[in-house]
Formats: sequence, C-alpha cells, structure tokens
Amino acid sequence: MRDGVSERGTGLTGFRRYTWWAVPGTAVLCLLPLYGGWVLDGDVPAWARVPAVAALVVATVASAVLLSARLAPPDPDGAGPLGPPRGWLLAAVAATAVLAVLPLLRQNYGLWGLAPAIMVAIGATYLTGRRRLLLVAGAVVLATLPGGAVSLAAGDGEFAYAALFPAGLVAFSVWMLLGPLWAWDLAARLDRARRLEAEVAVKDERLRFAADLHDIQGHHLQVIALKGELAARLAEHDPARAAAEMRDVRQLAADALRDTRAVVHGYRRTTLDDEIANATRVLAAADIDARMTLDPAAVAAGRAAPARHLLGLVVREATTNVLRHSSARRAEVDYTLAGGLARLRFSNDGAGAPGPAARTPRAPGGSGLSGLAERLRAAGGELTWGRDGDRFEVVASLPGPANGAPR
Repeated sequence: MRDGVSERGTGLTGFRRYTWWAVPGTAVLCLLPLYGGWVLDGDVPAWARVPAVAALVVATVASAVLLSARLAPPDPDGAGPLGPPRGWLLAAVAATAVLAVLPLLRQNYGLWGLAPAIMVAIGATYLTGRRRLLLVAGAVVLATLPGGAVSLAAGDGEFAYAALFPAGLVAFSVWMLLGPLWAWDLAARLDRARRLEAEVAVKDERLRFAADLHDIQGHHLQVIALKGELAARLAEHDPARAAAEMRDVRQLAADALRDTRAVVHGYRRTTLDDEIANATRVLAAADIDARMTLDPAAVAAGRAAPARHLLGLVVREATTNVLRHSSARRAEVDYTLAGGLARLRFSNDGAGAPGPAARTPRAPGGSGLSGLAERLRAAGGELTWGRDGDRFEVVASLPGPANGAPR
C-alpha cells in the first residue's frame, strides 16, 4: 500500500487505507467465499476442483495486485491512471476464463459470471471516458449470451435467469468498484491541486523577495556610486565637502545593509514620505533641480492606506531610473488626490540622451517598472510610463480611501 510518495499531513493516508479495503478487499471477499463454497460442494467432480482451486488462487491474488496498483498516485500530468501490470493482467484473464467455464459447464448460472464481472470492473478502473463506457456496455450485452446459450441447449427452462443475472452482475460489480475509486481519484486531484497551489505560492514569494531585494540594492548602490564619484571630484578642490559625501556613502551602505536584513526578516515597509524625502536629497546631490508638488490631503491618505508602500516603491524606482538612464537637469513630482484616486506623477528631462540613458527603463519581468505595474494592477491601480521628446514621465494611480481602499 506504500507508493513511495509521502502522504503524511495530507489526510490521504487513512482514506487510501479505507479505499483499499473497499475495492481490492471487496473483490477478494467476493471471489474466495463464493467460489470456495462451490469447490467444496460434493456434487462438483474432482476433475473440476483442481483447476478451479488453482484459478481461484491466481484470480484472487491478481485482482488484489491490479486494484492495489490502481490506487497508486495518478499520472503526474493528470492524463489519467497509469496502465495495469501486464503480467498480472494476463494471469487474471486466464484464471477468469477457467472460473467462468467450469461453473458454466455445471449449469451454475449464478456463479459463472462473477469472476468475469470483477475482471470487467478491474479493466474499467484503468479506462476513462468513452472507452470505459464502451467496455461496460459491451460486457453487459455479451454477459447475456453464454448462460442463455447453455440454458437453451440444456432445455432447463431457466433462460431468463441464465441470460439476465450475469448481465446484472457485471453492472453491479462495476458500480461497486468504481464508486470508491471515483472518490479516491477526486481526493487525489484535490491533493495535487493543493500541492501545486503551495508550489505557486512559494514561487510568488521568491519573486516578491527578489523584486524587493532588487529595488533596495539597485537604488542604494546607484546612489552610493553617484556620491562616490562626486566625492572623488571634490577631493582636491573641496576636501570638507568630499568628506561629507563619503560620510553619506558610509551611511547609505549601513542603510542598505539594514534594509536588506529587514527584507530577509519580512518586516520592511517602504513609505511614501520617506521615499519622497530621500528622492529630494539624492536628486539634489546629483545637481538635478527637483520640484515637489504634494497635496496635503493626498499625503494624509497615503499615510493611512496600504497604497503608501506601493507609491513609495514607484518614487524609488523612478528616482533610480533618473540617475541610471538619463542626463536629467530637472525633475518634477506631483502627488494629488482627486475623484477617490491617489495620483503620483514623476517626470524628468534628459531622457533623449544616447546610449543607455535613452532606453525605456527595464525589460518586462518581475522587477522595475514592469514588476511594479503588475503589483499596482493587483491592488486595483495602474502604472504607466512613456517618453515625449526628451521628457520621461511615470504616472501611478491607486484607489484612495474614498473608493473603499483598505486602511
């Protein structure tokens, strides 16, 4: 009953044990007592008992093996059950033929069809859809022929019983075995879906972590490089200011280390106010004239809503892109609240410079503006960006408290 796949913690172990008793166990308990009683009947000749006993042992073991194999984990691709072991299948078919012919020769119309009915039910468990339906329907029809023919030849007046009872036995056996297996298959599919959902959740968390780490490290390293270059230029002409810039570099490195640790521990949250203040300082250090137009009502809403984290990330990414991809001299940030929407606009000139500065920031993926656009869409907002001449503009909008955004 072990299949090599751990089911611990899924709730399937006990259900699999119950299904095993309900399916292979039922088949075995049907074959052994009924055929065993017939073999022990004094009216059965010795020439029929020996092959019947051998066939009963083979059919019982083969049925248990085939049905146990059917309870193995389903095809990982979800295409359907794996095929039956062929050796055991051939052995079961041969034993079933013996268990059908011997009682039929003795005109036992109630017993001869039991082994074939169970064999048909076992075959049906390995099929799906139309093929299963054709097998069952064909077996029900064909089950009426052998007994009916023997009854007509013997003239015993039991034609109706001899023809109809085996057909009903086939239908009943299929229902008896397929019912519990249907429940098992459904539970296995649900468990597979649960496992896939867990894997997707892990991958999403890895992408989120990678995006946050990219945003933090990319921003800090870009500013550190900028201030280091500025300090190098000032070292000869203005040592005091160069020293101040290097102190800023040391503080930025410490901030980067602190933020990285915070991301690892999962509790860091970027705020819009902090990012706007940081953008002002960084752009001023790069000799970029930064003008901030902030609506007090929008700032208050940003403090109260989870939107402050996403909008803070937008400010950070736009600032990093200005430093990395442009030769800007002026930048403007407008943040307003109108019509229940918090709207942030970040624009700069110098976007038409040749080389890397002229590229649209970041290829589609899980980071940069493309990654932020996906996160804003998930929050009910929108992020757009584009270039008009030498100006590049990023516009982010999110539902404010008036639109029912969560606080």
